[in-house]
Amino acid sequence: MVTIGFVVEGGSDEFLPKSPKFRQWLESFKLQVVDPVIDAGGNGNMCNRNIGTYVDALFTQSNPDKIIVLADLDPDICAPCIEARKAIIGDHKHIDLVIIAKKAIEAWFLADTEAMRQWTGDEDFEEKEPENMQCMPWDRLKQIGQDRKRGPGSKKAFARKFIRDCNFDIRRAANHPNCPSARYFVEKLTELGRT
Repeated sequence: MVTIGFVVEGGSDEFLPKSPKFRQWLESFKLQVVDPVIDAGGNGNMCNRNIGTYVDALFTQSNPDKIIVLADLDPDICAPCIEARKAIIGDHKHIDLVIIAKKAIEAWFLADTEAMRQWTGDEDFEEKEPENMQCMPWDRLKQIGQDRKRGPGSKKAFARKFIRDCNFDIRRAANHPNCPSARYFVEKLTELGRT
């Protein structure tokens, strides 16, 4: 069993690596998530001057075999492309994989059509461009909630409920034809399980 630890950008990102469903899927190919999941506390903290602090804390507390950094692209406030975002995060000797959710992790939520249909109660719901819409994915989720008179609440509360109660599955998001960052995440995790 290969142990993996996660450093995530913010509070809403930590629920995916903490999810029992996600962990069970990883264990099916011999990857085990260790605790704690380290929350960097927001976009401004996920940079090369700070990343070592978070990675070293995870390494000291859990000593995982592999460390994965999960961050949002946030193109309007952070970086215009994935390579630029990775450069901002920087290198660290213990980082094995950096995953950037295109725009934001909420795009992955929009890409899981089955979970979105459960949340909205709309059996016909489909988000055609979860990573390429004009607005940020969180704004789209708020709009969907308002249209159905069911707001999502805070990002953190929504992520927790959506992953737990709507059975969000990263593999379904990865199968969406227009969600390549989720697909990349799944492919890279699968590769880690084969090493």
